[in-house]
Amino acid sequence: MIFPGSIVRVINPDDIYYKFEGIVQRLSDGKVGVLFEGGNWDKIVTFNLSELEAVEPAVGKKGK
Repeated sequence: MIFPGSIVRVINPDDIYYKFEGIVQRLSDGKVGVLFEGGNWDKIVTFNLSELEAVEPAVGKKGK
C-alpha cells in the first residue's frame, strides 16, 4: 500500500524519472505527488498510481 510518507519507485520505463525513488507527499484521485531530493535540489512530481511501486526501506546491519 502507498500512503503519504511511503517510499516509492517509478516503474514506468517511458518516464524520465524511471527507477528514481522518492517520498509520497500526497494522494488524490489516483494521482500521487512524490518528493525527490538530490543533494542541492528538491522536486515534487505528480504520477499516476499505476506508475509507482512501494519500496521496503532497507534496514542497516551494524558489523562488529
